[in-house]
Amino acid sequence: MPKLAANLSMMFTERPFLERFGAAAAAGFRAVEYLFPYDYAPAEVAKALDDHQLSQALFNLPPGDWAAGERGLACLPGRGMDFRTGVAKALVYAEALGCPRLHMMAGLTPRDVSPEQAEQAYLDNLIHAAIELEKAGRTLLIEPINPIDMPGYFLQTPAQARALISRARQQSGKPLSNVAIQLDLYHRQMLEGRLADAIDEFIAESGHVQIAGVPGRHEPDGDGEVNWNWVLARLDAAGFEGYVGCEYRPAGLTERGLGWATRWLEGDSGAEGARP
Repeated sequence: MPKLAANLSMMFTERPFLERFGAAAAAGFRAVEYLFPYDYAPAEVAKALDDHQLSQALFNLPPGDWAAGERGLACLPGRGMDFRTGVAKALVYAEALGCPRLHMMAGLTPRDVSPEQAEQAYLDNLIHAAIELEKAGRTLLIEPINPIDMPGYFLQTPAQARALISRARQQSGKPLSNVAIQLDLYHRQMLEGRLADAIDEFIAESGHVQIAGVPGRHEPDGDGEVNWNWVLARLDAAGFEGYVGCEYRPAGLTERGLGWATRWLEGDSGAEGARP
């Protein structure tokens, strides 16, 4: 049975961030994810998790200057030190929050950088992050993001993600067995469609899945072009045991749009291991 994680960067935004944990728990979620925890001390976020008996499924490495438009540092030549500092910072939070997975945002390919230069920077940073996360017992995730929502994003398809992981393994000479794909089926539908094929082809290499309605990135209910109940059942049939992140923007108040999730929340047998 797929385990749903509420994305607190998009859901329950009627409340301040630290109050969203309680709202998610009250709605039946047993795990949460979000983009970034760095505006808060690790102890503050850990308390919010503990107070509401929630597991932390995922968050992102620092993305660079988000307000200035940066969407990750991994593909940016010359930003290696910033990237490494971000990895170290994220691992401090991961330890405090008991978070087993961190997502490495690829970044927007600079206009004055060749595809080859961007790829080499990406591979160097992926290898560094994977090694550091492996020491800490964490999984590194890489997520393709469609260029309609995020023009210029370096990593756009699951096939590209698979190829980059393979190249990183070859370049490093290490298995990098803690690197996996973050399979966002909203982005896949927006760019390529064929969600059943994506599950069949990539789920074995995926450590996390995300969903959202298409079009509009609202609730993954029956109002869009995808039958998300069918998709979740397909993930279940494929044996996926990880979290499915609900990374969508509610069309109205979050709680009013959660009817689609009832059957899956009721079937959730519990969050993964307790935090240390």
